Amino acid sequence: MTRTAALGGQIINSWDPNALRAVSDFDTTHQFNANWVVELPFGRGKPLASGAHGIVQAIVGGWQLSGLARWTSGFPISIGNGATWPTNWQLGGAVVATGPIHAKTTIRPDGSVNLFPADLPETSDGLGPFRHLFPGESGQRNIVRGPGYAGLDMGLSKRWQIHEATGVLFRWEVFNVPNLKRFDVATITNQIDQGPAFGTYSGLLTNPRVMQFALRFEF
Repeated sequence: MTRTAALGGQIINSWDPNALRAVSDFDTTHQFNANWVVELPFGRGKPLASGAHGIVQAIVGGWQLSGLARWTSGFPISIGNGATWPTNWQLGGAVVATGPIHAKTTIRPDGSVNLFPADLPETSDGLGPFRHLFPGESGQRNIVRGPGYAGLDMGLSKRWQIHEATGVLFRWEVFNVPNLKRFDVATITNQIDQGPAFGTYSGLLTNPRVMQFALRFEF
């Protein structure tokens, strides 16, 4: 089930709308963004091979490197109360935490990827550090953090100037250069009555590495 199924911003108790006050579903405590464009120091007028001309200049000159990087801390998720309705006969609510929550995205022996490093033990009133709600409770929203996003895109280009107003531009662009995988916490099975499937991811925040090439004549 997704974060929407975890009841996100829905109000469980209309008489106490502040009961589910928490960080937003898209909250990221830390975020880093960077982008750059660098002309490589080769070719005519540059620190290296500054006297190049002809074929040498055509090979080593006119290169440019660009990039875009982004990293964020983890996104929050609510843990669902399951098929019980202690307060609202339509919405089940979120659980209440009774102890420390140790979330660490882990590949299980069966090949599945889970938000928790091991299956949580069943307890008399819930699962691991989570308990079902008592009558009248709404639960605690967005109490667990999953992995955040990370990405690095880069491009390498080369320009050949034919005349003052004409030239040829070659570009090689790579998206997700290190082929990073970041799992989307909004896709976990988040209801505590789902047995061994609880905490299992079904989707990614990132896309696999993709490359593209372009050759453009400018005039």
